[in-house]
Amino acid sequence: MVSLSAHPRLSPPFRRFLLIRAISLAGSAMTPVALALAVLGVSARVGDLGIVLAAQVIPQIGLLLVGGVVADRWSRRSVLMGASLCAGVTQAGVASVLISGHYSLPLIAGLELVNGAASAFTAPALRGIVPELVADDALQRANSLLAGTRNATKILGPTAAGVLVDTVGGGWAIAVDAASFLVAGALLTRLRVAPVAAPARTGLWRELRAGWRTFRGIRWVWVITVAFFLINLLYAGVWQILGPALTRRRAGDAAWGLVLGVRALGLFAMSVVMYRLTFRYLLRAGQLLGVFGGFGLLALGFGAGLPVLLGCAFLAGVGFTALDIASEVSLQQHVPRDMLSRVTASGDLLSYAAIPVGQLAVGPLTARFGASPVALVGGFAFVMVSLAPLLVSEVRDLPG
Repeated sequence: MVSLSAHPRLSPPFRRFLLIRAISLAGSAMTPVALALAVLGVSARVGDLGIVLAAQVIPQIGLLLVGGVVADRWSRRSVLMGASLCAGVTQAGVASVLISGHYSLPLIAGLELVNGAASAFTAPALRGIVPELVADDALQRANSLLAGTRNATKILGPTAAGVLVDTVGGGWAIAVDAASFLVAGALLTRLRVAPVAAPARTGLWRELRAGWRTFRGIRWVWVITVAFFLINLLYAGVWQILGPALTRRRAGDAAWGLVLGVRALGLFAMSVVMYRLTFRYLLRAGQLLGVFGGFGLLALGFGAGLPVLLGCAFLAGVGFTALDIASEVSLQQHVPRDMLSRVTASGDLLSYAAIPVGQLAVGPLTARFGASPVALVGGFAFVMVSLAPLLVSEVRDLPG
């Protein structure tokens, strides 16, 4: 059932939190483009960029479960504040190195290593703090606003980064990111969050195992996680790698940027729709709408022209946002609050594990079967993966 009934009012603390996230995301959205262009601009070795990016990702994945324990056992506001300040300081260090002209790969990689570690504590705390700021019946609206803010920065951030890199240099774009983290950390000190009774601490290893047991014990959670693993496998491999290659071959160099921009518009548009609509069975609706996420792959596989590809890219953005918001709200509504960060960290870790697998597998598969057939099979597989969890009654009938 879909409803357009009046939504409950969002609390002042959440509105403050939304502003804080907007500031942080505005800076972060510029960093991937700025960092890539800045490193490539000062280093003659393409491999340097791979080292810098890996230095950021490895601790983010490796410490994710620890970040879940910390966010469940300490004040999530304090965890976010510390992580934001740490990220701000490290990005300021990277910006200083690049602006000064004293490029040093070990130094930049070391700073990004610490930055990635801070991210490992940020993600679980972010997932857990939203239910502390709004009532259960306002969670969908709150997450839709957060998703809309994130998607809007994805549209504007890369463009702003490109302009800054072209005019004043990549170091200054990263300096903007550093400033956004520092401002966000300062504003978090004034965020009022209802106090939550801290459970007894039993040691890191026991608390990790308790989180894993809870994750395994909620059937619909691990079913959705398996689906997201497969979705990430397809997206990271087929869309991110074959997408630009096939689009460039058929429509020219500028077409892929246009495709990504239209996809970002789809992400944003669906977040607006999810802000207005409510669903009796939200998770079911998210999986059904998630089918659209495979349309971009299908368009690539069928060799569609640019207008059709753009339309399918928009629908793909719609599908991804529906999946994201539906799963996020369902976790926040139905997972015990004292386990929420650990359960989401476990799900994130398993889902993210698919990304390098997909990126490594797409090359051999394309060499064996061809790019278009791989994209086509990937699109059909995406549709099936989105629908398959609905065979499980806990997913199909989970109340929204």
